[in-house]
Amino acid sequence: MSTDEDLDRLIEILPKSIQHIIETHQYKQSLVEIVMDLGRRPEARFLTHPEYLSAKLISWQDLDYSTKRLSKFTDDNRAGIERTLHRISCIRNRQGLVIGLTCRVGRAMYGTINGIRDLLESGKSFLILGCPGVGKTTMVREIARVLANEMEKRVVIIDTSNEIAGDSDVPHFGIGRARRMQVSRTDLQHKVMIEAVENHMPEVIIIDEIGTELESSAAKTIAERGVQLIGTAHGNSLGSLVKNPVLSDLVGGVQHVIISDEEARRRGTQKSILERKGPPVFYSALELNDRFCWIVHEHVDRSVDMLLQGLEPRFQIRRFDPESRLSISLQKVDSSSTSSKGKAMKSNKNWRKNSRTPF
Repeated sequence: MSTDEDLDRLIEILPKSIQHIIETHQYKQSLVEIVMDLGRRPEARFLTHPEYLSAKLISWQDLDYSTKRLSKFTDDNRAGIERTLHRISCIRNRQGLVIGLTCRVGRAMYGTINGIRDLLESGKSFLILGCPGVGKTTMVREIARVLANEMEKRVVIIDTSNEIAGDSDVPHFGIGRARRMQVSRTDLQHKVMIEAVENHMPEVIIIDEIGTELESSAAKTIAERGVQLIGTAHGNSLGSLVKNPVLSDLVGGVQHVIISDEEARRRGTQKSILERKGPPVFYSALELNDRFCWIVHEHVDRSVDMLLQGLEPRFQIRRFDPESRLSISLQKVDSSSTSSKGKAMKSNKNWRKNSRTPF
């Protein structure tokens, strides 16, 4: 099935009044998602801008028309379309009735990971960070295909929401020869992660959206068994992950340490400091906050140590020009902001409670 045919399958579940508008829209190929909320105008969100599709307000009948053409919503209020990568999420009222739909377009994008091929070939685990909608799932789907088809690795995908390999028992062709394990309930994701290692002899495990302490612990177990782990997590930066008490163990964790007076004088700090608790689960980290500009921390342990000390971590910026040519430059965090914030972070035991990111 081609990408155009995939998109047509999504358009088919929309109310008739919207279908023709999307089919003939000049920005159809850059469509990201369609939002339909009861009593509001339907809205399309493209890569460059959002716009209303119609002056007609969404009715109960419109929502009912769409939901009847979907698979059953799971416990996380997500559903899919058979043999496609699209994801439909619902909003419910207090009575459990669907009053809103977010129809996100899923695409298999080929040749999009050449900028991080060296990380794949290293055989080491790495983490992909980024805000929702920036392209993390699209990236891990292509990573799975490249590892399985081109590098001939044994790849197993833990597909909790069926978003990587599609909403069907037959995986979408976008993942190549990689295998996919489905998860019956979101709270069982960590168990399926361990099951994959114990039962299916993977060389690589791919997991989208590590979000709980149990999943973080399972990721650590997988890494300790010598399996390459590629995962994603929500977070703008490595610094935001360090602040997250649930997920900080993915990058080594954080602990308070009391040092001697002499050592405190030598460092120019207070006696109570923050240090990394242990080795990180992931060797490298990729900050995916822009589709054409990525930040790569080649050594997560070094970057975390420097952040906790209030120093400037070194990282790579990998940019793509309009012709998809890659350029790599070595950068530091702005010293005017990082150093002062890092020192405050070291002296504040309640630094995680601060809503502002310190980096």
